[in-house]
Amino acid sequence: MIVRIMGEGQVELADDHFVELNELDDVLLKEMESGDGPGFRTTLHALLDKVRELGSPLPDDSLEPSELILPAPDASLEEVRAMLSDDGLIPN
Repeated sequence: MIVRIMGEGQVELADDHFVELNELDDVLLKEMESGDGPGFRTTLHALLDKVRELGSPLPDDSLEPSELILPAPDASLEEVRAMLSDDGLIPN
């Protein structure tokens, strides 16, 4: 699956990594619902770091369609809330 991190680029990520990413996504969703800004920031960075760690970066000139778009590391709680579906950022 091709994942875009806004403002950074794209990575290719194997589907079997999504269980681990969904765990972080679930925590992020709970923190957003409770308004836990510091927790949200920490978990967002952990989620993006995990995507970078597990994924293989695509070349900057690659124009592959992204199947999943994640917010930039400096995105606000409100900006991320606007991107959410009922399942969070990462569909189950």
